[in-house]
Amino acid sequence: MFGSRNGSRWALVGVIALAVALFIPGAYRNLAADKEQTYEGLKIFSDVIDMVQKNYVDEVDSKKLIEDAIQGMVSSLDPHSALLTPDALKELQIDTQGEFTGIGIHVTMRDNVVTVIAPIDGTPAYNAGIKAGDKIIKVDGTSVDNLTDAVKRMRGPKGTEVTITVIRDNEPKPLEFKLIRDVIPIQSVRSTVLQPGYGYVWVTHFRENTADDLEAALEKMEKSEKPLKGLILDLRDNPGGVLDQAIRISDMFIDEGIIMTSKGRLDRHTRVYTATKSATSRTYPMVVLINGGSASASEIVAGALQDDKRALILGTTSFGKGSVQAIENLRDGYALKLTIARYYTPSGRSIQAKGVEPDIVVPHQILEEAAPEKERLFKERDLANHLQGDSEKEAPASKEKAPEPKQDTKDKDKDKGKESEPARTRLSPLSPEQLVKDSQVRRALDILISYEVFKKLGNG
Repeated sequence: MFGSRNGSRWALVGVIALAVALFIPGAYRNLAADKEQTYEGLKIFSDVIDMVQKNYVDEVDSKKLIEDAIQGMVSSLDPHSALLTPDALKELQIDTQGEFTGIGIHVTMRDNVVTVIAPIDGTPAYNAGIKAGDKIIKVDGTSVDNLTDAVKRMRGPKGTEVTITVIRDNEPKPLEFKLIRDVIPIQSVRSTVLQPGYGYVWVTHFRENTADDLEAALEKMEKSEKPLKGLILDLRDNPGGVLDQAIRISDMFIDEGIIMTSKGRLDRHTRVYTATKSATSRTYPMVVLINGGSASASEIVAGALQDDKRALILGTTSFGKGSVQAIENLRDGYALKLTIARYYTPSGRSIQAKGVEPDIVVPHQILEEAAPEKERLFKERDLANHLQGDSEKEAPASKEKAPEPKQDTKDKDKDKGKESEPARTRLSPLSPEQLVKDSQVRRALDILISYEVFKKLGNG
C-alpha cells in the first residue's frame, strides 16, 4: 500500500510523508514550518525503510513498519502516549462506555495461564458454572496463551456460540462449556452496608456512567431506614479512566473550592476545575482506601478529598500518575492518545511519580490469614520515559531519594495484571462478612465508628 519493494528512495520519501499525513492531521503544515529539518529526518527514515524492504530476511509489510515507527515515536514521549489502532481504540471505547458482548468473566494471567478471577453475576459464564480459578486453555478449540488474544476470542456478536475449555483443580480432565454470547454490562460501582449506618462503595474504574451509578448507590443508602453515619469509598486497584467522572465524583462531596488544576504547554490545556454546591448535603465522615494500584482519576479524587479535609485517606501510597491524556481521532479508524497536561491537587501539589500518601498507612492483609499484602513495587516512577514529577525536578542529583527496589523483568511480567489481595474480598457478590476480614476495610470501619462515639462523648 505504501510502495513496492523496488520503489525508488525519493519516491519513498513522498510515501513516508503521505503515511505521516495519513495518521497525523496537519502534518503538511508541520513540514512547511520546519521543512529542512523534517525533510532530512524523513530521508534517513526512508533510507532505513528502503534497506529493510530490500534486504530483510523475510518480506515485510510497509504499512506495518510505518505504523510501528509512529508508535515508537509517540511512546518514546512517555508511557501513556500511544498511537491507537482501530482495534485498540475500540477496546478503549468498550472499557469506558459501560457494556460489551461476550460471556461475562473477569480474567487475568496467573502462572502464564489465562485464569478466571470471577464470573459476573447473571451472565452466560456464571449461569454455565464457570468458577473463579478455572484456567482457560482453549477458545473454540484453539489454544490461548495470552490475555489479549483470549479476551478477543471470547467477545463477539450477541447470540453467537463460543466454546471455552478450562482446567479446574480436582477435575481429572479439561471441562468444556458451550456458551451463547450476550450483552454484558460493565459495573464500575458496587456497594453494600457493612452494618447499620455505615456504607461501603467500591469504584473499580471511572467510566462514562460511573458518577451516575455512584449517585444512585449513595441515595439508596442515604434514604434507607438507618441513614448514613459514615462512608468507606474504596479506590484500591482503580486504574482511572474518564477525567470528567473523577471531577463529578469529587464534586459530590465538596461544596466549594478547587477540585483539580491541569497545566499544559498550551493555554487551552490549562484549566481549573471547581466544586459546586450539591443539592444533596453529604456531611457524614468518609474514609477513602487507596493502594499502589490506585492511579490517575482515582488519585484525583483521593487528592481532592484529602486536601479539602473532606475524607481521611487510608492504605498505602498510590501509583503516581499525575498526567492528563487526550484522545484525538485520526483517519481510517486510528486515534492518538497524547499527554497534554500535568494535574495538581487543590493545594497545588503534583502527585506525578510520587503518588498520594495516605493519612494513615495500613498495609493490606486478610485477617483470618494474618498474611501481609506484598505491596506492588512497580509504580509510575519505575516506568521507562515517565513524565518527571515536580519533586524529581527540584531534587538535587546528589540528594535524590533512592528508588524502591524494582522487580526484574521476569517477575514484573509474571505479576502484570494479577489481582491484588484486596480483590479476594470484593468479588461478587459483595459480602459484609467477607469485607470486614479485609484489614483496611476493618480499620476504616473502626475509625468511622470511633468518630461517632467521640462525637457523642463530646455532646455529653
